[in-house]
Amino acid sequence: MESRTYTTDATPGDEATVAGWVHEIRDLGGIAFIILRDTTGKIQIKFEKDEMDDDLVETGLGVHRESVIAVTGAVEKEERAPTGVEIVPENVDVVAEADPELPLDPSGKVDSELPTRLDNRTLDLRKDEVKAIFEIRAELLRSVREQFRELNCTEINTPKIVATGTEGGTELFPITYFGEEAFMNQSPQLFKQLMVGSGLERVFEIGPIFRAEEHNTPRHLNEATSIDFESAFYDEADAMDACESVVIAAYEGIAENCQEELEALGLAETFEVPDEGFPRLSYEEAIERINATGELDEQLVWGDDLPTEGERALGDEMGQHYFITEWPSEIKPFYIKDMDDDEQLSTGFDLMHPSMELVSGGQREHRFEHLVEGFEQQGLDPEAFEYYTKMFRYGMPPHAGWGLGGERLVMTMLGLDNIREAVLFPRDRQRLSP
Repeated sequence: MESRTYTTDATPGDEATVAGWVHEIRDLGGIAFIILRDTTGKIQIKFEKDEMDDDLVETGLGVHRESVIAVTGAVEKEERAPTGVEIVPENVDVVAEADPELPLDPSGKVDSELPTRLDNRTLDLRKDEVKAIFEIRAELLRSVREQFRELNCTEINTPKIVATGTEGGTELFPITYFGEEAFMNQSPQLFKQLMVGSGLERVFEIGPIFRAEEHNTPRHLNEATSIDFESAFYDEADAMDACESVVIAAYEGIAENCQEELEALGLAETFEVPDEGFPRLSYEEAIERINATGELDEQLVWGDDLPTEGERALGDEMGQHYFITEWPSEIKPFYIKDMDDDEQLSTGFDLMHPSMELVSGGQREHRFEHLVEGFEQQGLDPEAFEYYTKMFRYGMPPHAGWGLGGERLVMTMLGLDNIREAVLFPRDRQRLSP
């Protein structure tokens, strides 16, 4: 339909053809209306029954909601119409008829449970507020890419089918690869490190990761989108600076370019770009402050990971994005470098939203002998990772980076109750289709 006019472009005095979905039908007796919806908005189609051809009226008013139609007619000003204009149809073409019984109500007048929405995602995205989430997600990714380019990064794409897991044999999805065992990659970690040893030096990737976690919570997925960064000649402080700039850029892009979408979600008045200078707490200070809240049944001790309740208690106290730094070496992966002056402390860090962890990162161990020792300390076989470790013999610079959960960033930005709302077709323990 090359001559198609989007509903928001329909101008009084024009002859226009609009096409979209039947959002609503209102039959008031002698006069009736169809509200037609396309990707830009809605427009009213007016049927004055006594003044129109019977076949035209029958065709227009005989369709079911969510059918696809194309309407040609004169655009007239009408202040009482939802958008201030309406079309008086001269022709109605039913392009695709919808069944009269829909599995959910795209108008939003009748709520549906999340499983029903996810089972019928195509219909679900016809709701303004659901569509808004994914318009915002797209803007987030555009803004993030732009900021990475400001940081002089090169975008890369790394394999998602691998011979070994990034962090060993846990939480891996095995697959059969031409008769051999392979796995879906947990992270681009090892590959992006290899790239900073190449002529690229500073790289980013936005792509899927796969984790066979048993978690079945509102904030865990088994296939997620990871936003990854790695840079040669960076330490952990430099990496945190880059991380903060990317997160702020995502918020700024949405604030600037997604006002309609924020309005659809009821967030236009409350959405705020975070201030620069995210606080940086040491792990030791974090557990002390969590213990001081009195929210946990048992006090945390050195070496404990932070439980969800502890993260939330500290997040409530902080009230903004913040970093936790100087984690114990024993609970960070083998590729995280220890502090030069204290091997019990690592250069690892996490970026926290008040409600959950968003980022894990740190400076990487670039010295071959120390890297191999790290494998052995964590019970991993260095020979299984020989493709990775051998490159550290050929001049690997100091480097640092991080991985950011894309869906978690969307979820926390928009205050979504469940991370699955930020994914078109989520994959979790119960869901493999659609």
